Amino acid sequence: MALNLDNKLVVGISSRALFDLEEENRIFEQQGLDAYSAYQIAHENDILRPGTAFPLIKALLGLNSGDEQLTEIIIVSRNSADTSLRIFNSIRHYGLDISRAALVGGARISPYLDAFSTDLFLSADENDVQEAINSGIAAGIICSHEDLTIDPEDEISEIRIAFDGDAVIFSDESERIYRERGLAAFAEHEELNARLPLPEGPFAKLLRTISLVQGRHKGDTVPIRTALVTARNAPSHERVIRTLRAWNIRIDEAFFLGGIRKSSILKAFGAHIFFDDQAAHTDPASKHVPSARVPYKTE
Repeated sequence: MALNLDNKLVVGISSRALFDLEEENRIFEQQGLDAYSAYQIAHENDILRPGTAFPLIKALLGLNSGDEQLTEIIIVSRNSADTSLRIFNSIRHYGLDISRAALVGGARISPYLDAFSTDLFLSADENDVQEAINSGIAAGIICSHEDLTIDPEDEISEIRIAFDGDAVIFSDESERIYRERGLAAFAEHEELNARLPLPEGPFAKLLRTISLVQGRHKGDTVPIRTALVTARNAPSHERVIRTLRAWNIRIDEAFFLGGIRKSSILKAFGAHIFFDDQAAHTDPASKHVPSARVPYKTE
């Protein structure tokens, strides 16, 4: 019988988000596909170092126990099958329960994300992430930073996921008012529409799926904790709270910062991934916590 992914949190991840393949990517960009392929085949028994998204993926796999399989992780990569052995050797080395992959050999990735019922796609390739967002799939461009230390032995008992609000959980409708007409017009608009739920953004469905996973656990044993980290403050906070209430979505912590730097809050929260639409927030945050930028939909 075919595996049913409908009741699982399905995460598609590129090999360069899961492992540190920056040197290999430089070979590809500077010397071309043939040189990259030859290098990967020659080093296919060399274990790759963990990448930025490694701790999150390892922790998500840890949610699966016995007959209860809550998550499915799928490698979605432009690699060919022939150059993928190094990836799967590294997966086996670290004991990651990942057995499914879409290795598209340079073809477009986005059509296969829908075929796998993907809830979230993480990649270091901006074009692939942009196509995923345009296809209606929550996706983020992984931001790597040399100051961020990844320890493959770390055990995470509670996964902490942080989201920006506008253009991530919610649409960019209100943010466009801010960009085009300024803060005063934005504040007035949000106060007038405080009881009107915000339109959904690219991560609304993912947040609902996470809420369903949280709902399967009782009391203090919930393995995922979420946070909203937004530049909004009073009075524009009210519309956000009422929107989440209308959606019946759980958010464990909320930070209405009103211009305070997000990175210090994210460090204190201990985010294992942070999603924001602006590089001005993801770049400084990536020094402290794994971060991913969410591009605007262009189609």
